[in-house]
Amino acid sequence: MSEAGAGALAPWFRLVAFRHSVFALPFALQGAWLAARGVPRALDLLWIVVCAVSARTAAMAFNRLVDARVDAANPRTRERELPAGRLRRGGVALLVVGASAVFVAGAAALNPLCARLAPAVLAVLFFYSFTKRFTWAAHAFLGLSLGLAPLGAWLAVRGEIDAAAVQVLWLAAAVLFWVAGFDLIYACQDSEFDRAAGLHSVPARFGRGVALSAARACHALTVALLVGTWHAAGLGWVYLAAVALAAGLLIWEHALVSPGDLARIDMAFFTLNGWIGVGLFVGLALDLYAAAPAAPWS
Repeated sequence: MSEAGAGALAPWFRLVAFRHSVFALPFALQGAWLAARGVPRALDLLWIVVCAVSARTAAMAFNRLVDARVDAANPRTRERELPAGRLRRGGVALLVVGASAVFVAGAAALNPLCARLAPAVLAVLFFYSFTKRFTWAAHAFLGLSLGLAPLGAWLAVRGEIDAAAVQVLWLAAAVLFWVAGFDLIYACQDSEFDRAAGLHSVPARFGRGVALSAARACHALTVALLVGTWHAAGLGWVYLAAVALAAGLLIWEHALVSPGDLARIDMAFFTLNGWIGVGLFVGLALDLYAAAPAAPWS
């Protein structure tokens, strides 16, 4: 790609924060690996990745549209692409429509159940963008949005909810509380602005100290739910070691921030949480590989 072409695409990648795909995609892949008890079929895996990326793109672009005026008023976000004028609302709206269409088409390519559920999934993802207007529990709605990723990938591979799905429900719940926890941390940097603007969040309503305490509780529950996933799925020591590593990273994450010091929030929010998602997926994949029966010729 030419330098000019890369430059033209850069605002779009920044708009949807493409690098944040590391939060949801590893958990979608975990759902797929659990459903297949190993590597899923290549075509299923392809459509799962397409659906995960397109759904996240549609949700993020929609969020930027809904929040454009709020972002313009917030000193921290006023240089985002829409308030800064680097992209136009019409173009972003077309991106929402296009990414949504890709998601629905990808879901239909997987199986009939995914096709039927696709509009409801988009409704949940879009609804999150409005929650800050009326409830300080918006963090939980964001967690729910990302918690759908492993469950959706399970349905993509299995095509049904059966008794075995309890293992991915544990994982989905873990993702919900993991995301809610790190969003509570991230929202601390906007607590004063949100309060003045009439927006709702735990830091704005109850203060940063309460928000960080709630984040620690969410992440303690996350670790417990990951252990529940390990038990329900009958996994081995490799995944349990990955859970222990994730717990250590979460402890580190909370050590980086305090109510009076948010200077290292990018390290806590982006870097460590990216490692957690990738580490858990690698641990699950290796665990299932180690447990797989050896081929007769090996």
